[in-house]
Amino acid sequence: LELKRMSVSREHRGRGLARALCREVLAFARARGFGAVVLSTSMVQVAAQRLYEGQGFRKVGSSYPSLMGTLLNFQIFHYRCDLGDGT
Repeated sequence: LELKRMSVSREHRGRGLARALCREVLAFARARGFGAVVLSTSMVQVAAQRLYEGQGFRKVGSSYPSLMGTLLNFQIFHYRCDLGDGT
């Protein structure tokens, strides 16, 4: 399962909503038999990286989104959270 564009509005940040949403996505995927959840985030999204790593995601690679990204050394980080069999 791929998690795309999860966001919490600024006025609601710092309340644990992103953690709760992330846990819900993992539970949803696990309940439906998915083996893993994957996502991508940019190198500047440090808070998002900490959130995902705290939820069990591990960085599995990186890429450049474009030639301009390569020239500017702007990377996209790829993450994966293996769900196992739920036991």
